Amino acid sequence: MAAICAMVLYQSRLDAMARATETSRNLALLAERDIERNFELYALSLQAVVDGVNDPEVMAASPRLRGFALFDRAATATYLGSMLVLDAEGNIVIDSAGDVPRKANFSDREYFKVHRDNPNVGLYVGDPYASRLRDGSPSIPLSRRLSRPDGSFAGVVLIAVQLEYFRKLFAALSLGPHGSVALIGRDGAMIMRQPYDVKVIGRNIRNASTFKRFLSAPEGSFSDVSVLDGIKRLYYFKNLPNLPLIIMVAEAHSDIYAAWEHRALTIASLMAALALGFIGLSIAFGMQLRRRMRAESELAMLARTDGLTGLNNRRTLGEILDEEWRRAKRNRSVFSLLFVDIDRFKVYNDTYGHQAGDDALAAVAKCIGEHLRRPADSAARYGGEEFIVVLPDTSPEGAASIAEEIRTAISDLAIEHAGSEYGRVTASIGAAAWTPERDVDVSAVIRAADEALYNAKATGRNKVAVSMPQPA
Repeated sequence: MAAICAMVLYQSRLDAMARATETSRNLALLAERDIERNFELYALSLQAVVDGVNDPEVMAASPRLRGFALFDRAATATYLGSMLVLDAEGNIVIDSAGDVPRKANFSDREYFKVHRDNPNVGLYVGDPYASRLRDGSPSIPLSRRLSRPDGSFAGVVLIAVQLEYFRKLFAALSLGPHGSVALIGRDGAMIMRQPYDVKVIGRNIRNASTFKRFLSAPEGSFSDVSVLDGIKRLYYFKNLPNLPLIIMVAEAHSDIYAAWEHRALTIASLMAALALGFIGLSIAFGMQLRRRMRAESELAMLARTDGLTGLNNRRTLGEILDEEWRRAKRNRSVFSLLFVDIDRFKVYNDTYGHQAGDDALAAVAKCIGEHLRRPADSAARYGGEEFIVVLPDTSPEGAASIAEEIRTAISDLAIEHAGSEYGRVTASIGAAAWTPERDVDVSAVIRAADEALYNAKATGRNKVAVSMPQPA
């Protein structure tokens, strides 16, 4: 009984560590997606300013019109600081804050020197600094180089991202009393850390043993003692593939094993008191096993569905397409497909924000799901604002009818969309069908539905278009 007890407790300890690793990975993934999504928008805004500055017509416009042309709504984001255009001497020549640029020179800043001295640097993400225009507000710079037609240095376009954005993002992650999450530059500069300590921000940890492990692989996990507070933690890290940043999530060993230690003490006391403790341990182990099986079952279900919309994900879509296509070929039955795309969704995101965009996606997905009446019909999120509906044994006319019902229902949601010509969120739908007499494969049906969607978009949006697949 002692041997069995020891084995169970040891396995439980391993499970606690495995769960902590998975939890840290999931939290890091959430933070990574948020950061990469926002940085992608900022990078696009920077490139838009670079393109505008290189456009003589834009630069010849009045300061007010030029500001409208150069700076999109990203310049008004909550945690966005200054958005500036600097000349070759580092002086502000265009300022998103107003028609008349503020007076300041930034030729001493690292982001200015990097672009001045190296024409091959693309998007530059710098270390934290205190803003001179916003009373020392801590920020990090995102910048791009401006070049003259001959390739010589013409200045820098800059966006300042306030560190408060990262602080609020990390503060929302639950890591236990002694957990930690940090964003670190690949040069070792500490950009943000939770728990927050102003003395740590900007500190370089490139000589720390933990940081050396961060550089050893694209991602991974390990246990080590923090150089900042001396606490032993389980670290999960990931090098962001498109940015020179490292996201790190760490749970303290004391927090990971707190529940396990309490359970171990309880079991040991019961076994020392009486033999019936063995029965109690067996029951507890059975309950734990059932909970774990339920958790694995739930995880398996989550792996097949899109977390935002609740529809099948793209991986599951591939399995459904393969199965239904083979059944249609075997039974010589009609096979139809709908390609649904929300109209002007990027404009909607830019106007109302990504949370509203996520809500709109969920509402549209729910609307699609409600119009699938047969058990064999299925829908999946294909990517972004695109959805695919699989309709086995459905004629082209039937598919077009279902598509029209879905299109009408989405429009009837009456979700406000000022950037749409219809004033509300709408969708364009392309429909395609395979009939037994046509010698094509499933990819041709998908292409036909995509082409029909393109035609619906090109002829005014908020409509259904039908196409038939052509042989290769």
